[in-house]
Amino acid sequence: MADRPSALAAYRALVGSRVRSQLAYRTSFGIDVVSSLILACAELAEVYVLFHNLDVLGGLDLRAALLVFGLSHLGFALANAVAGTLDTMPVYVRTGTLDVLLLRPQPLLTQVLAGDVMLKRLGGASVGLVTLLAALGAQDVDWTPARVVLLVTTPLSAAVVFAALFVAAGAVQFWLVEAAEVTNSFTYGSAYASSFSSAVLPAPLRLVFAFVVPAAFTAYLPTLALLGLPGPPWLPGWLGWCSPLVAVLAWLAAMGLWRLGIRHYTGAGG
Repeated sequence: MADRPSALAAYRALVGSRVRSQLAYRTSFGIDVVSSLILACAELAEVYVLFHNLDVLGGLDLRAALLVFGLSHLGFALANAVAGTLDTMPVYVRTGTLDVLLLRPQPLLTQVLAGDVMLKRLGGASVGLVTLLAALGAQDVDWTPARVVLLVTTPLSAAVVFAALFVAAGAVQFWLVEAAEVTNSFTYGSAYASSFSSAVLPAPLRLVFAFVVPAAFTAYLPTLALLGLPGPPWLPGWLGWCSPLVAVLAWLAAMGLWRLGIRHYTGAGG
């Protein structure tokens, strides 16, 4: 008797089929990638506009601000490509599609994530990566082994944090169903807030985007740690070294909320 395929093998097969289907329509795929690039470039231009008449904003000069933007945008683009499909959770719940997925012998979250891997969203990741490399080249960083590790792990940690926010937003739909706009304010809103210095925010919002929705740990605080900057009140620069730990805690919290949502779900009622 042949061995049953593992969950990982099933996930890889499903993701592979989605990727091949997207690449099959090259013109459409190319247009989507270019659109993603244009949107990312427009957001990058916003940073330049802000610094057109300013030398320093939120304790950062333009070079440091670009480093924050690059780290944030790269991490969010990676998370959005993999977990952005959780935006469709209200449709899954409302149409009863979720009931079908629950009957399959695979974890629900794995099925949802593998159901719509959007490669076109990686176009924005290239803008983040180029910006990050250019900003690093313009900075005089005192490189140490610890800082090299922090630089490598920060985009991955940021991706995990943003993916956790997508998972948490999807889990909330088990209760709210039609609250995608509300949850988007935490996912996409956090991505926007993370691309700038948290020091420009009032103290209450600064604490919210650090210790409730940990957007500050995706780019701003690691930038402070890389550059050896002290940071604003309530957000010392050394917190940037905690980004990988915060990413793990954010993912565990999101998975706990997801499991709670599944237990709460009773069906589409059809």
